[in-house]
Amino acid sequence: MPGLIDPSKKPPSSSEPLGKNGTNGQSNPAFEMNDSEVGVTNGKDGKDSDGGGGGGGGGHGIDSDHPTSYLETTMHIFKGNVGPGLYAMGQAFFNGGIVAAPILTVLLGITCIHSQHLLLNCAAKVKAKLPNAKQLPDFAETVELCFEHGPQRTRRLAKYMKMAVNVFICITQLGFCTVYFGFISNNLKQIYDYYGVVLDIRVHMAIIFVPILLPTLIRNLKYLAWCMTLANICMMLGICITASYAVRDLPSLSEREYFSSWRQLPLYFGTAIFAFEGIALVLPLHNAMRKPSDFGRPLGVLNVGMAIVTVIFTVLGFLGYLKWGDDVKSSLTLNLPPGDILAQSVKVMVSLGILLGYALQFFVAIQIMLPSVHAKIGYSKIHPVRVELIFRLVMVLVTFIVAESILNVGALISLIGALCSTALALVFPPVLEIILGLAQGGKICWMVWLKNSLILVLAIFIFLTGTFESLKEL
Repeated sequence: MPGLIDPSKKPPSSSEPLGKNGTNGQSNPAFEMNDSEVGVTNGKDGKDSDGGGGGGGGGHGIDSDHPTSYLETTMHIFKGNVGPGLYAMGQAFFNGGIVAAPILTVLLGITCIHSQHLLLNCAAKVKAKLPNAKQLPDFAETVELCFEHGPQRTRRLAKYMKMAVNVFICITQLGFCTVYFGFISNNLKQIYDYYGVVLDIRVHMAIIFVPILLPTLIRNLKYLAWCMTLANICMMLGICITASYAVRDLPSLSEREYFSSWRQLPLYFGTAIFAFEGIALVLPLHNAMRKPSDFGRPLGVLNVGMAIVTVIFTVLGFLGYLKWGDDVKSSLTLNLPPGDILAQSVKVMVSLGILLGYALQFFVAIQIMLPSVHAKIGYSKIHPVRVELIFRLVMVLVTFIVAESILNVGALISLIGALCSTALALVFPPVLEIILGLAQGGKICWMVWLKNSLILVLAIFIFLTGTFESLKEL
């Protein structure tokens, strides 16, 4: 799952430079975003562009003007996958089983890593066809270019496929934001309840609305750098302390279900794929490296970083289910002792980390949608900043209203994973490999067909069954 990336680097922008507030007066620098600050490179021609990139190219606060090292990029991958999905892995293991879930998590991790390599390879192949391209295109552009350079019958679908990727990214990112409301509110409610301040969960969501809203109104991510640094510290401490609680007085494996049930399995896959959905980070992280060749090699950043992520997901999920069994919650922090001061501090730290990370996840979707908003609203030509700020307010309200309507955070995580994360992580990469293979030689090795067919069958299974079971839980 895309998580907390340091936005102190300069982010690409998909909007027009909006340095003014629509008048001749000067605007607050926190609400500015101009070309000198955002410098986006278009994967198609290597020139500056204001086109809305997908999750791969924009919105992650990664800038190739300040190349990252092997270790820094590995940390970006780690931080980019840490969020509510990690803390939901205990419930995922409950839906999978104490023996089946670890095996499936490792296999799913390997599959997701392979899909990320497929996307990376396809981006490199289409870049080679563009003589002026300086970097790999972003996710949405890669999909568009693969369809454009594919067989004749796929070319007319190119623009629609790019739109589809951007739609999936927007739904996924806004889905993350919706989950954040529920995640934070549930953790804070436990603390308030313990001290006798019993409020409805919806009231807690209303209380945190303004603190969540304010950072999203800052249009330049440079001014959110301190927020992200604090958020990363909170999340790291939260993981360590939660794990320390989980390893205390562990019961026997025989007290847990080895395999839960076929009915629960789709819920496991939905949550797990939600947690693993960091594929949109692959291309910008590659482009930002000092030595891009270190990214995709056997012991490169991608394999090492995602292996670490897979191990953490597996260990925390295993310990969470083994420790709390059928009582495991949608977030492991909710299983910590409500009266324990250290446990309460973990809930506050993790909630703060998630709250501060909302603006970054929100930024990704806004950067994709904003150009269309400006194009369709004539008033934005006169007051572009006002229009953008109103649009940001409206979209935060949308995530708030959805969160108020859907209180089952665990089922919502599974639904988003089954609907959108599956398409981004498991559908598009193998399809792109097939399309380019058909275009280049017309023949594809039967092993490639078999491998990609199995990935697509898994994706369809997760999509159909995960969506159905998640909707039932809602």
